[in-house]
Amino acid sequence: MKKFIFHLNQTLATFTICLSVFLVVCVVWQVLSRYIFSAPSTITDELSRYLFMWVAMIGAAYTTGQKRHLAIDLLVMKLSGKRKLLVEIFIQIAITAFAVIVLIYGGSVLTIQTLAAGQLTPALGIEMGYVYFCLPITGILMVIYSIYFMLLLVTKKQNSFDIFPEKC
Repeated sequence: MKKFIFHLNQTLATFTICLSVFLVVCVVWQVLSRYIFSAPSTITDELSRYLFMWVAMIGAAYTTGQKRHLAIDLLVMKLSGKRKLLVEIFIQIAITAFAVIVLIYGGSVLTIQTLAAGQLTPALGIEMGYVYFCLPITGILMVIYSIYFMLLLVTKKQNSFDIFPEKC
């Protein structure tokens, strides 16, 4: 499982970096075409909007896997023993519940409905369902990470806040 998480981290990091580079290129081209060539590109404007959405969502999943997401851990740091373990497990259950209900279920419904409606983006002409597909993907990735962290907690291999599966 640790090797799988390591490879998942590497894949997500590479994917997010590639999307970010492409996003920067699109924004730079948009600025150049608007202010230097006086002919703004509608395609890069729209594409950068959707790329930003994908970078933010996939980046959120990656951040969850690295345990670098925003957390208020004041209570957890003051606890010890079984209480700390229970709170850490509860946190992972809450993350899993959010990911399943909002991202996987809600994102899937949104994706399916927009694909069924045939809603297209104005400039690119791609289906909006593909743009929204980042939501269930992010949810699935967050659930994978939460299950991994819960397994580590239950097997008492590490504390939740000390887990950084960067090295295999």
